Amino acid sequence: MKRLRRLIEAERFAEVQAAARALLGTVPENRDALYACAHAQRRLGDVAGALETLGRLERVQPRFSRLHQERGFCHIALKQAPQAIEAFERAVSVSWALPVSWSMLEGLYRMTGQSAEAARAAAQLARLRALPPEVVRASTLFADGELARAEELVRAFLIEHGHHVEAMRLLAHIAMAQDIHGDAQLILEGILELAPEDHAARFDYAQVLLKRQLYPQAEQQAQKLLAAEPAHRGYRTLLAMTQVGLGRHERALALYRELLTGAQQPAELHLSIAHLLKTLGSTEAAVAEYRRAADSRPAYGDAYWSLANLKTYRFTDGELERMITAESAPSTGAEDRYHLCFALGKALEDRGQFEQSFRYYSRGNALRRSGSEHRPEQVERNTQLQIEVCTPALFARHARSGAPAADPIFIVGLPRAGSTLIEQILASHSQVEGTRELADVARMVAELQGRDARYPAVLAQMSAADFNALGQRYLSDTRAYRLEARPRFIDKMPNNFRHLGLIHLMLPNAKIIDVRREPMACCFSNFKQLFAQGQEFTYSLEDLARYYRTYLELMRHWDAVLPARVLRVQYEDVVADLEGNVRRLLEFCGLTFEPACLTFHRTERSVRTASSEQVRQPIYREGLSQWRHYEPWLAPLREALGDALMRYRD
Repeated sequence: MKRLRRLIEAERFAEVQAAARALLGTVPENRDALYACAHAQRRLGDVAGALETLGRLERVQPRFSRLHQERGFCHIALKQAPQAIEAFERAVSVSWALPVSWSMLEGLYRMTGQSAEAARAAAQLARLRALPPEVVRASTLFADGELARAEELVRAFLIEHGHHVEAMRLLAHIAMAQDIHGDAQLILEGILELAPEDHAARFDYAQVLLKRQLYPQAEQQAQKLLAAEPAHRGYRTLLAMTQVGLGRHERALALYRELLTGAQQPAELHLSIAHLLKTLGSTEAAVAEYRRAADSRPAYGDAYWSLANLKTYRFTDGELERMITAESAPSTGAEDRYHLCFALGKALEDRGQFEQSFRYYSRGNALRRSGSEHRPEQVERNTQLQIEVCTPALFARHARSGAPAADPIFIVGLPRAGSTLIEQILASHSQVEGTRELADVARMVAELQGRDARYPAVLAQMSAADFNALGQRYLSDTRAYRLEARPRFIDKMPNNFRHLGLIHLMLPNAKIIDVRREPMACCFSNFKQLFAQGQEFTYSLEDLARYYRTYLELMRHWDAVLPARVLRVQYEDVVADLEGNVRRLLEFCGLTFEPACLTFHRTERSVRTASSEQVRQPIYREGLSQWRHYEPWLAPLREALGDALMRYRD
C-alpha cells in the first residue's frame, strides 16, 4: 500500500491499477486496494469500471468517506450533476473534514441554483481552510476508522503547537472511539477550562460522562447546555438520557414524548419510549411503541429485536416476512442486519423451526463477532494475574481494611444465569432496594489499570487507607441510584465476579452472591442474546465455553482464598425449591423472611435487563431445557466446555 500511495502521488495510474489488481488477487476485500484501483480506473478514463469497483468497496466499507468522494468525481466525469451531489453529500456526512468534497458541492449547488446550500458549503469550506492541515487530515482519517494514524498525526501536532481546541477535541473523539473514556474526559475538561463557552466540547463531555455512567455529572452538563439553548433537540435528548441513567424513568418518558413533536426521524424516539415503558412494566404500551419504531424506518433491526427481546412477544406472519426480506436486502446495513438475525432466530424458535432459527442466530453472532475486539487470551491472562496477586497473605494483611458499611449486596456470575431473578427476589424485601447493573466497580478497575496495565498487581501495593477511600467512594457514588432510602441495595453487575478481591478489600462486610447455571443452558442462552453493550465474549460458541471455564477457575480461587465469603446459588435449585432457596438467601444477607420474596413477580419496580418480562411472571421453568431443541448443532460447545459440564456444581 505504501508503494501504491507513492505511485498515486506520481500520477502513474497504469502502474497503480496493475499493482492494485495484483494485490486484490490476494486480499480481494482490502479497502485501500479497492479504492486505489477505482481511483486509477477513473484517471485512466474507465469510469464504468471505477464505479463497479466502488460498488465492491461499498459492500465492504460503506462508511468510507473517500469512496463516496471518488464516486462523486465519477459522476462529474459522466456529467451527472444530481448523482454527483448525492455522492459528495454522502462523503461529507461520513467526514465533515473533506475540503475537496465541500468545494465540489459549492460549485454544483451554484450550478443547479441551490444558493442556500451553496452558501452552507462555502461556510464549511472556509471553516476547514481556517484549520491546520494536520487537524483536517487527522479528522478524515478518524472518520474513516484509521484511529492509530489519526492519533499519531494529531498528537504530533499538539506536541509541536501546544493547546489547540479542535485538535484536542479530535483527540478526545479518538479516545472515545477506543473506549478510553477516562482519557477523553480529561482532555475535554482541559478544553472547557480553555473555552468554557464551547458548547460542542461540553456536549462531547456530557456524552463521555454518560459512557462512564457518571449520570449526576452528565445531568449538570445537560442543564448548562439547555440554559444557553433551551430548544436544542440534542441537548433535550441528552437530558432525557441522564434521567434514564438516574432511574427517573417517568421524567425521561415525558422528555422523550415532548421530543416526538416535530421529530423528522421519530424511529429512535419511539424505540427509547418503548424501552422505558418496558422497564416500567407497561408491556402492551411498549409493544405499540416498538411497532411504531419499526413502521417509522424500514429494516429497523433494533425495533424488531426489541420485540423479540421481550421474550413473550410472538411475531405475525406479515412481520416475519418483512424481517426476512429486510435481512436479505443488499441495502440493509450491518447493524440492522445482525439485529434482524437475532430477531428472526427468536421468531423461528417460537414457531418450533429450530434449524432455521439456529442458522439466523449463528449468522447474527458471526456478524456481531466480526466487529468485536474481544480476545479470550486477555481474559484468561487476567484471571491468572488475579490468582497470583489475590493471595491469602494479601487478604490477611488487610484484614481490617476497607469501609465497614454492609449496605451493598453484590450479585455476580455470568449473564443469563438467573441473576435478575435473584435480584427481583431480594428487591421484594422491605429492607432491600434494587438499583441496576452499576458500573462503579468497573470504572474503579479502569482507573487502577491505567495505560500501563497496573491492575490487579497494584492491589498488592495499596494501603488500608487506599481501600477505605475506595469503599467510601463507592458508597458515595452509588447513592445517586438509591431512590427509596432502604438500608440495603443491590449491585447486579454479573462481570464483577472478576473483581471479588477488590470488592472484599474495599467493602469487607458487603454480601456477595454468585448465581450459577448449568453450562450448556447458560452458554446457549447467551449465544441467542444480543446485548446492548459489553459481553463481547457471547458472540461465539468457542468464546463462550472459554469464558465459562475461566469463570469457574476464578470462582474456585475466590472460594479457596475467601472461604464462606461468597454464597453460591444454583439457578436450577431455585426453580426446584423456591422457598428453601429464598430463606437461604435472606439468611445469608442477614434479613428476616418476608412472604413478598416468594411472590416476587408481583413486585412493581423497574427492571432493565433482558429478563425483565420473565421475572414479572411466576418462577420461569421453561428455560431449563430450551437449549436441547438445538442439541444437534451444539456439539462444538459441548466439546469446548469439557469437564466444566461436571465441575460447575463443585
